[in-house]
Amino acid sequence: MAKTRSAYFCQSCGFESAKWLGKCPSCQQWNTLVEEVIEKANPAIPNWKGTSTSTQRLNKPAAIRDIQFTEEHRLVTPDKEFNRVLGGGIVGGSIVLIGGEPGIGKSTLMLQLALNLPGLKVLYVSGEESEQQIKMRAERLVNSPKAECYILTETSTQNIFKQVEILQPDLLVIDSIQTLYSSHIESTPGSVSQVRECTAELLRFAKESGTPVFLIGHITKDGMIAGPKILEHMVDTVLQFEGDRHHVYRILRAVKNRFGSASELGIYEMQGSGLREVSNPSEILLSQREEPLSGITISAMMEGLRPMLVEVQALVSVSAYGTPQRSATGFDTKRMNMLLAVLEKRCGFRLSTQDVFLNIAGGLRVEDPAIDLAVIVSIISSHENMPVGLKTCFAAEVGLSGEIRAVNRVEQRIAEAEKLGFEQIFISRYNKKGLDVSRYKIEIKTVAKVEEVFTALFG
Repeated sequence: MAKTRSAYFCQSCGFESAKWLGKCPSCQQWNTLVEEVIEKANPAIPNWKGTSTSTQRLNKPAAIRDIQFTEEHRLVTPDKEFNRVLGGGIVGGSIVLIGGEPGIGKSTLMLQLALNLPGLKVLYVSGEESEQQIKMRAERLVNSPKAECYILTETSTQNIFKQVEILQPDLLVIDSIQTLYSSHIESTPGSVSQVRECTAELLRFAKESGTPVFLIGHITKDGMIAGPKILEHMVDTVLQFEGDRHHVYRILRAVKNRFGSASELGIYEMQGSGLREVSNPSEILLSQREEPLSGITISAMMEGLRPMLVEVQALVSVSAYGTPQRSATGFDTKRMNMLLAVLEKRCGFRLSTQDVFLNIAGGLRVEDPAIDLAVIVSIISSHENMPVGLKTCFAAEVGLSGEIRAVNRVEQRIAEAEKLGFEQIFISRYNKKGLDVSRYKIEIKTVAKVEEVFTALFG
């Protein structure tokens, strides 16, 4: 019988310690170390098929000029938003981790994908729901499934791999990784060592068989994927499914992607019949206003390689208390304070006694610096109670000296604004170099200082 030993694992970051500690030295969290009994590894290394081998293939170093490179084959799904976030489709042998809040729609997204892959054999493994529950959801999502989808309710990795050998699926979906357990580890499902071992077994299976694997993961109260941090390093792609359960729109964001860009975004609308992909997100992120209102501007931003127009809302009012409030939703509060300091120092607006509230409509979290100009214009529009035209948008970064700085991919931003019917866009004068203005019907205003923008808009 193999000897056993116990160790203490941090439930937040996976740090391992031989003794209990009150504070984790790695993530600095208190009371997160839990004792787990670990079976001592045998000299023979078990593989995903359950067999053991004591011999390993000896790898030899190869000169990089002698390595033959072949373009990876991608499986293109019917979901264009999903393809964009993955970088063009599903890569064979890849392992993808999808995290999100409870009830946000992770299982719905993956079941919808499993049912709509034409001509493929998909194994959907659920450790949380019964076969009847999944069948009921499948009937609501798809009338006639295009894929040969099989449902397995199992939590033991050894039993799962036995069924995989029999079925030989083209795609494997695990819902969820925190419910699985391996007999090689003597700890409860969901613990750090179990999650790490189960993921390692699935990783070996994906790489040896060339079968793509999708893992659904729970998240903590801080929004991080539950389990050890090494879990995100082991997988090829990490996707975050975001949104508010009380609103219909969901955002699929790539946090890490070894086969494509890690800054892509997919937008879905939650309906009774499942998730509908939103091909033109600018239309849902812009409110339909019949008359101009103060404090509202439109910014042309980029999310990865995708241009989008978002609505920036600002409210400036006299502070009723001693210390003015500064609040931003969907935008960095520190950057908003920096822009307020620019307005105070460079432009002469007295905002130190004013409450300032900023909101990015649609529930987006914006990090593109090109939204700076729209933010300061919306703040001044609310402060002076003077609305900005409905057909005007902005795409420029603001520097600390009040200069308007150039942004990247300005042609795509202008084309998106023109497609949605805008008549005027403000950009930096330094973006004009190499820009063919005659190609566009929209009026392009080039400015170099913040004062020029205020003069053109408010006189």
